[in-house]
Amino acid sequence: MNIPITQSKEWEQLQNDLNETSFFESTTDYQYLAIKKKIPGGNYLYLPYGPVADTEENFKKSLKSLTELANKENSTFIRVEPLNPEYTHHLPKSSQKSVDLNPKETWILDLDKEEDSFKKKLPSRLLRYYKNREKNGIIIKKSHNPSDIKHLLKLQKALAEKKKISTFSENYLKTELSQPFSTLYLVIHQDKETNNEEIVAAGLVFDYGTTRYNLQGAQSEQGRKLHATGILTIELIMDAREKGLKTFDFWGIAPEGAPSTHPWAGFTSFKKTFDGHEVKHAGTYDIVLKPFKYKLYQFMRKIRRLI
Repeated sequence: MNIPITQSKEWEQLQNDLNETSFFESTTDYQYLAIKKKIPGGNYLYLPYGPVADTEENFKKSLKSLTELANKENSTFIRVEPLNPEYTHHLPKSSQKSVDLNPKETWILDLDKEEDSFKKKLPSRLLRYYKNREKNGIIIKKSHNPSDIKHLLKLQKALAEKKKISTFSENYLKTELSQPFSTLYLVIHQDKETNNEEIVAAGLVFDYGTTRYNLQGAQSEQGRKLHATGILTIELIMDAREKGLKTFDFWGIAPEGAPSTHPWAGFTSFKKTFDGHEVKHAGTYDIVLKPFKYKLYQFMRKIRRLI
């Protein structure tokens, strides 16, 4: 089975460090990590990019196990995100499409190519910036120190304010960086005239199995002028390839046909300059077990969004 990091024991450890209650089950037929989320008057089980199964029959087995677990935990519903869109045909009739929590579409770059063919997959313009990085006063450092997350958070907050999107809390990001699969990359610009240093971009990646997940990143206005994100992305890819990883997951692109006003439009255009391929998942679905409580939950959620 191709297990994503969000359905692994390592991800369960992250959730436990965040004081979340979780349930993990791994068999020869399926695997899942279910996270118990509290809601007014009850709870639900959330499976980020799960459950995972190689066949439709095994997927149905995982749903049976999950339903038994949910009933035991008195859950209102089960929120699933199957990797294979075809598996949604086997969801119970009570299931409803929900707002996608994890990206439904992502962009994947294969790293296990011969050197010449691999470099052809990288944008020549960004490669040129990358090769000239030190000449232009740019250095890249890696960190596993949770206190360094403040640099990423500062850049993300500025971006979120501009794009009108939300960000994770400092505690959440610190807990992510404290995991053994996480690495923080910092892009530092050294001004040759003043000798001042400024962090102009940062990225947080997760390595699991043979895949590097490029989950968190941001750059400053000065970083944009210096093409910091492009330089950083090349470094992330080169480093992953050197480690022997096979896949680079850009983690989310805008849906096909999305307008230019979509919050991810700019990110998507940038990611697609790399000669990768698109992968589509099923999206987020709710398997409703308690219809009245679920309707109440949906109503309360709409009220919160209005407020």
